[in-house]
Amino acid sequence: MIVVSACLAGFEVRYNGTHSLNETVRELLEQKKAVSVCPELLGGFITPREPAEIIGGDGDDVLDGAAKVVEISGRDVTELYVNGAHLTLMKAQEVGAAVVVLKEYSPSCGSAMIYNGEFKGVKAVGNGVTTALLRKNGIKVISEEELGDYLALAQIKV
Repeated sequence: MIVVSACLAGFEVRYNGTHSLNETVRELLEQKKAVSVCPELLGGFITPREPAEIIGGDGDDVLDGAAKVVEISGRDVTELYVNGAHLTLMKAQEVGAAVVVLKEYSPSCGSAMIYNGEFKGVKAVGNGVTTALLRKNGIKVISEEELGDYLALAQIKV
């Protein structure tokens, strides 16, 4: 089974109430080869919500208590992000996920790049909170940008 970000499946769950539909992800869901999750909604957020970025590091640093996730207004929402990450981990373990495909750049889901914490649209190398927790627990995480290569290697037809 593959776990995918709900926004990639076309659900309007992003902070601004939009989606990031990826047709391959949609097809995987239709074929019952994937299930969708939104770590931020699982953590207790609603849609829409304020944009948030990691301040002081990346997802690993958040889990280690050395960084935090803050909304643009300054509200610390670290606990909600960590809770959502743990619930996503539980779901991935429950379905026996072979891989989790998460939306790049998100403070939850970024797998290689996130925003740098200055709310100026600048990206930095790093991972989101959910990605960090999944990887710490031995679960492979990729972005939507890597999905085609993964499916080809795993010989999964869509």
